[in-house]
Amino acid sequence: MRLDEIHIRDPFILTDGGKYYMYGTGKHTGGLGFDVYTSDDLVSWSEPREVFRADEKFWATRDFWAPEVHKYQDGYYMFASFKHPDRCRATQILRADRPDGRFAPIAEPATPHDWECLDGTLYIEDGKPYIIFCHEWLQIHDGEIRALELSDDLTHTVGEPKLLFRASEPEWALKGARDHVTDGPFMYRTKSGRLLMLWASFSDSGYVEAIAASDNGRIDGKWNHIGLLFRENGGHGMLFRALDGSLKFILHQPNNSPYERPKLFDVVDDGDTLRIV
Repeated sequence: MRLDEIHIRDPFILTDGGKYYMYGTGKHTGGLGFDVYTSDDLVSWSEPREVFRADEKFWATRDFWAPEVHKYQDGYYMFASFKHPDRCRATQILRADRPDGRFAPIAEPATPHDWECLDGTLYIEDGKPYIIFCHEWLQIHDGEIRALELSDDLTHTVGEPKLLFRASEPEWALKGARDHVTDGPFMYRTKSGRLLMLWASFSDSGYVEAIAASDNGRIDGKWNHIGLLFRENGGHGMLFRALDGSLKFILHQPNNSPYERPKLFDVVDDGDTLRIV
């Protein structure tokens, strides 16, 4: 398969063992699980293989969204969003021994139980794991991105969620809007050591991929909004290293169902920010 033949949102690529593994929000599992696509060259991709499907014991029944998989310690950990009509949307952490599954939940959801949350991602700072996630605009109107420390084995949280920034803060945010969206945070440290965050939201031009930067190189710094990486009705992107060491950026575009497809770009890290080439 080619990328333009794969219908997923929120693509996430893990490079591992000389192979690429791509996850995303799709419908091959009937909306109650997740698939993986594999590739040796980022051009030709396998048919989808199921890596997680909810059973009758799993707490969520809908909105299985945005899986991303991180290699951490002795396993592979999936962070994904889930929803049940009687519970708040949450990020659940799942684990597998291999990047192609099968994944199983390791504990209760990691985000606050009474907050509508989504799009948690793993970030490590000074050896401590954190979940960076969105407190959803559906509950609070002005979406937030928060950081919450995790235990070393990722099974429980430590302390309280720290506010990093709100969706209405950038100068390009929709003016006069009641609701402001935060989607898909992804952390990246530049070759100069600057800590960046990619995240998606809406501007006057539609769905966009934005860049924020911490002023002290840590998650507890002041987050400044330094521009848009992509502004052509696409977003929920992430960065990864190809097998040749080059930096790649993937997102879904357009942001209109059922036309979303993964789109892949080369990216330059100039030490201060990122740009697509």
